[in-house]
Amino acid sequence: MDHIVIVGAGQAGATVATRLRALGYDGPITMIGDEPLLPYERPPLSKAYLVGRIGRGRLFLRPAAFYTEQRIDLITGRPVEEIDLAARVVRTGRGNVPFDQLVLTTGSRPLRLPARMGGDLPGIHALRTLEDVNRIAPECRAGRRALIVGGGYIGLEAAAVLTALGMNVSLVEQAPRILQRVAAAQTSDYFRALHRSHGVDIREGTALVRIEGETRAARAALSTGEELDVDLVIVGIGVRANDDLARAAGLSVNRGILVDNRGQTSDPRVWAAGDCTVFPWRGNMTRLESVQNAIDQSGVVAAAMLGRSDIYDPVPWFWSDQYDVKLQIAGLNAGHDHVVSRPGNREGSVSHWYFRDEELLAVDAMNDPRSFMCGKQLLGAGCSPDPARIADPKHDLKALIAA
Repeated sequence: MDHIVIVGAGQAGATVATRLRALGYDGPITMIGDEPLLPYERPPLSKAYLVGRIGRGRLFLRPAAFYTEQRIDLITGRPVEEIDLAARVVRTGRGNVPFDQLVLTTGSRPLRLPARMGGDLPGIHALRTLEDVNRIAPECRAGRRALIVGGGYIGLEAAAVLTALGMNVSLVEQAPRILQRVAAAQTSDYFRALHRSHGVDIREGTALVRIEGETRAARAALSTGEELDVDLVIVGIGVRANDDLARAAGLSVNRGILVDNRGQTSDPRVWAAGDCTVFPWRGNMTRLESVQNAIDQSGVVAAAMLGRSDIYDPVPWFWSDQYDVKLQIAGLNAGHDHVVSRPGNREGSVSHWYFRDEELLAVDAMNDPRSFMCGKQLLGAGCSPDPARIADPKHDLKALIAA
């Protein structure tokens, strides 16, 4: 049987390996990860793990014994240096691993501040890996001053957690409003008010010029001419797909590894899944950064590798926890031309429905799981309800689905 090698030992890589076994594949599987850890969940890192509600052991997707029992050869702490497609070999600093079929689940990495902006000073952190959070945790003490750079979901989640730990938090966003790239003004307004009610100093239309300090980050110079004293800086300005290995190997890449709707790359022996991929979806080449994408696309890849005809056509969904608010998102709102708001059935709950003409594109639901589930079902069925009926809380959402 083919030797299947998986480069990347995160959620996507672990899902491919376990799904292959569940589908009956009995050949050799090797999974290679650059972190010296078992595959683990990332979402709890900046939430429950950072505040101490869960321990390190609860992050792991499976215990070590599982990989042994499933005969998955898990190699950790070994970055891959090169992929030689002609020789069918993955090269690492401690030897080569041959393959018959290869799966790339290399994920993405956070953008960093450049050195000219002081980005190499101690005290400046990203929130991506367990190591990142372990470095941040000792610095998160009540009364200290934290600066969040970036008003996307990562930055807002970090602001909520640090505020809960008793820190004085400021957040700067150079765009005119927080969440501008990913959400409507109505959703931005909701979360701006939420964070300010918890004491976060949100500064929109304000760019970071540089971080200053003699031995570590101590001051932030802003585009307004102000300076903020800081003890800790967290940078949440976006991520970049880890497509370097694929590019160097000669695979097609464009903002990520290009795959078809089964996860196959430009080389028929090579597959890819998760954050690192760009795939066809509803007429566009799309890249998703979510647990849902990592799991579901990986399942399709495993099935396709075994000759099944599964196609990846998701209804994208995401979530974000901030204070006592759970935001749930279904669909992608790119291209919307109007938004309809609907009050939820309890105080503080609301949903925003994105339309292009009469076509439903996406739903943002704040503490409103009913609207999220209904929106997700409608999107999955390709149905677009009358926006006027959505806006009228007297119309039952379940009746819209039945119709």
